Amino acid sequence: MKLLCLCSALDLKYRYGCTPAWWQFFKGLYEERHDVIAVPYQGVPIESPWWRAYSNPCQLEGTVYSKVKRLVGGKGPVSPGEGVGGKLSKAAIEKWVRPQWEKHLEMILSKEKNIDAVIVFTIPVNHFTGIPERLGKRFGVPFIYYDGDVPASLPRFGGFASGFKIYEGADLGEYAGVLCNSEGGADDLREMGAKRVETVHWGVDPDLYAPLGVKQDWDLFFYGYGIEYRERWFDQMLVAPSRKMEERRFMVGGRNYPETIGKVKRIGDVPFNKFREVCCRSKINLNITREAHATVRASSSMRIFELAAMGCCMVSNPYEGLDTWFDVGEQVIVVNNETEALHAYERLLGDEAERKKMGEAARQRVLDCHTHRHRARQIASFVKVL
Repeated sequence: MKLLCLCSALDLKYRYGCTPAWWQFFKGLYEERHDVIAVPYQGVPIESPWWRAYSNPCQLEGTVYSKVKRLVGGKGPVSPGEGVGGKLSKAAIEKWVRPQWEKHLEMILSKEKNIDAVIVFTIPVNHFTGIPERLGKRFGVPFIYYDGDVPASLPRFGGFASGFKIYEGADLGEYAGVLCNSEGGADDLREMGAKRVETVHWGVDPDLYAPLGVKQDWDLFFYGYGIEYRERWFDQMLVAPSRKMEERRFMVGGRNYPETIGKVKRIGDVPFNKFREVCCRSKINLNITREAHATVRASSSMRIFELAAMGCCMVSNPYEGLDTWFDVGEQVIVVNNETEALHAYERLLGDEAERKKMGEAARQRVLDCHTHRHRARQIASFVKVL
């Protein structure tokens, strides 16, 4: 099939958590013998051995917007028409951004021909309102929306404090189908008008996230962007235990953490090409999932699959539906409070063989069920039945 894939970004420098996932999804589609054409909503078009790319018609506008947002702090969900900033943003989208994108997509569809589907990967859906219906009818091509941020993106959760309210003013009914990363959040999308909804969880390229034989001189490691919606478990699984296990090395990577985090040592942000090294350097890796994902059944995030693919020994906070992907107790340990966390850490840190066995079992589960090619097959199957 020939797939036109619109995505939030292709350039890793923007540090969007989903960008590496798009690379892997597109690579998986290529390896499944599909022709992938990618167009970024933010930043420059980047070619690769696995896809061709078209330019971003609003690259300059996106760059300016990102700089302005950083300068003013970028706080609070962005609702179209809400406040001065919201009204200006809505006007810019309706009068300039949306028309430019429609014209650009019209050009691509006219030039490429024989496109089997247009898939919109986690671009704010209300930025494209009307485009799928108009261009879908004109070119006879189905538009599909993939929301990889469910359930946090849903109206009932209000989005992250720094995110968009992407569904206000949107019409999911103009899409032939909607894909999402959450089994528990799929019903919300149906209630919002989606004609057909299917869950496609995150997955990883096991060659990119492979075990790395480095010296494990850290005891526990967590990587993420801040503690928003995971404050309780960040404290109970990392900060509080670090004060009671002072002889152990507790490490945290990423940014936007509180000033005081116990005895935990910060290593700052981690470039994508160093992520595997820092994870494999730790004897235990923590999966601390944000509340929305952890409480809505089987709402996947990338981290658990990344860690498993690297053969890491994983300890997680309670995560509804975790058993959908991994065998709890054998491939990942779940702790329900600080006391359980301390006991798990002491046991695992004292048993290298068990840590290795858990990591190997988790990686095998990824190889069997959760690779980028597994997900590419699901996406392709969804397109074929539309």
